[in-house]
Amino acid sequence: MKHIKTTLLMVFFLQTSSLIFAQQDAIQEPGFNDKYSHYVEELESGQPNIDYTDFRNSFLQSGQFAKKGMNYNQLKSQVFSAVKNNNYQEVISLTKAMLTIDYTSMFAHKFLQQTYGILGDTLNQKKYHDIEFGLLSSIINSGDGRSCETGWHVTQIEEEYFILNVMGARLQSQSTSHSRNNACDKMLVTMGDGATATYYFEANKVFQMESKMFGK
Repeated sequence: MKHIKTTLLMVFFLQTSSLIFAQQDAIQEPGFNDKYSHYVEELESGQPNIDYTDFRNSFLQSGQFAKKGMNYNQLKSQVFSAVKNNNYQEVISLTKAMLTIDYTSMFAHKFLQQTYGILGDTLNQKKYHDIEFGLLSSIINSGDGRSCETGWHVTQIEEEYFILNVMGARLQSQSTSHSRNNACDKMLVTMGDGATATYYFEANKVFQMESKMFGK
């Protein structure tokens, strides 16, 4: 009888611990009742078929955008350490905290879906994989990156570096370029085979937000 009670207490403890851990790991949806918040609600409920370009742009206009700061970058640096140490639960916790701050983060979606894949959680792996590639496709389908006029549309600098990383490109230099309609970041890179290339990111939104923030 004592053994049965001990077993039941252990089961109860594990269930309670799992519930608490799940609650800590939950992505907190923004409560601004704006377009960005509604998009996050859709995606978290398992509805990935949205306009990802509009979603990325909506983040800039949301009250949530003002909350993105050093804490996001600190979480990002901790993800690398957790990955290096194969601390998968920590990766999940950190990336979900990042997505609470900025749900448009391809970096967070990438590491979250890959970790779920390692743990065999195929449902969540597919969910965040689809969101990551929805965001990614909305950028690479916006142009060809070969000139400022046809540059890839980005809303945050972080997106530029994520794209270059996906391509296996190593940044050599970065400068500003302009065309008739666009302000761009011009990236001179070295590819994996040693060849050099130049890519353009149409960063109108980035420069507009910087001007608004710094009063330029």
